[in-house]
Amino acid sequence: MEIKVRCACGAQEASFNLRDHVLPPEVVESLYCPACAEKASFDPARMLRDRDWIIVYDMELARFMMRAKLGIDPQAVTPEFLFDEGYATWKETYPGELEEIEAEKARIVALLKEDPQRYFEELRQWAQARVERLKALGWRKAQRM
Repeated sequence: MEIKVRCACGAQEASFNLRDHVLPPEVVESLYCPACAEKASFDPARMLRDRDWIIVYDMELARFMMRAKLGIDPQAVTPEFLFDEGYATWKETYPGELEEIEAEKARIVALLKEDPQRYFEELRQWAQARVERLKALGWRKAQRM
């Protein structure tokens, strides 16, 4: 299930995937974009920081649903678990990724008609370099790629 959540200041929106419909949309309690994240009093028991973004989870709801639907021990359910296991995580590698890479991908896709072999090579190189860049920037999902 995909949901969209607007940040606390209202300037940005992020898309989330909720894996296997285990958790309801309300599990993502609030969101802070890089512009408003400094206003958040960070609580690691219910918040996750991914680079400059902060996600606030309703941990009581998350623990209840994870136990009820999957039999997972509530003590094992942390913000990191919810995010890293895909139960409440970015739809993309980071918010806004699809829009950001659109032009880059269009340039490479244009090569498909001209030179298919070059297209595949360019796409492979682009994807590898992109993942390395995202890892270096510290995006959580990129660390697992």
